[in-house]
Amino acid sequence: MNKTITLIYGDGIGKDIIDATIKIIERAGVKINWDRQEAGLSAYEKYGNPLPEETIKSIEKNKIALKGPLTTPVGTGFRSVNIALRQYFKLFANIRPVKSFDGIDSLYKDLDFVVVRENTEGLYTGIEFMVNDNIAQSVKIISRDASLKICNFAFELARQEKREKVTLTHKANIMKLSDGLFLRVGREVANEYKDIQFEDIIVDAMAMRMVMNPRNFSVIVAPNLYGDILSDLGAGLIGGLGIAPSGNIGDDFAIFEPVHGSAPDIAGKNIANPISAILSGAMMLKHIDEVEAAFKIEKALKNILKNKENCTVDIGGKLSTTEFADAVIANI
Repeated sequence: MNKTITLIYGDGIGKDIIDATIKIIERAGVKINWDRQEAGLSAYEKYGNPLPEETIKSIEKNKIALKGPLTTPVGTGFRSVNIALRQYFKLFANIRPVKSFDGIDSLYKDLDFVVVRENTEGLYTGIEFMVNDNIAQSVKIISRDASLKICNFAFELARQEKREKVTLTHKANIMKLSDGLFLRVGREVANEYKDIQFEDIIVDAMAMRMVMNPRNFSVIVAPNLYGDILSDLGAGLIGGLGIAPSGNIGDDFAIFEPVHGSAPDIAGKNIANPISAILSGAMMLKHIDEVEAAFKIEKALKNILKNKENCTVDIGGKLSTTEFADAVIANI
């Protein structure tokens, strides 16, 4: 039976890169019924709501979604639609693989690590207020329950992917209560996984070490803000956000999406780089146990990226979005 998955094109280049991803998934042999829904700026302009109720109901029913980049309407009272989705569906883990490809200009070759970011609390809860006219205050929430979930997830991911080490990053030397709690929980969880190495590194030192020797890392687990920053840093090491996929995982739901923006200036021009979306689609396939198809896609990408002529313009090639997708399909 074909699986039904919610599909959200999003804004800007979303339709271009998601259509390319759909074609590649189908060529890899996976038949999916796509339940097309809307979100972001385009949905706001159409319905007056960037996150329509029909979209919420679709994800609730289907459990899995693949989405393009979203633009949150400015000056409307709406916070980030992406954050709203993560919090509504309790998508506590944001998974950001950092894997380099031959043929793409980057600072490092042969990188392969994963950033596991806590996705529901920290400073991203949006609890902030004005103390007075001159002082604004944000509240950082770190709970034992959320810390346990994300640390256990990181160790389980390491075990599943046969990765030897988990590195927890924090700022417990300064934020002794909030980050201190995250660190204590991480150490407790590490004691249950004796087969996996564990270390903790203060976040500013972590940023330096990731630049100096990123090959030392395998799984990095971090609170929300640090994970957001470090995962983008990791993308910078391998050539940018255009080749960085992501998955947002909860107990009952999962949403997969490219991590870059909607790039409205090139929307509809058929020149957008779809690699991040394609890799996010492959992550989704693994999540629904279509592992063989996911590996076919990843192998095809690896093969064509060895030749610069097979790349899109932004990474030194000449191919359009659709031509790039066709090149991947030809290699599956």
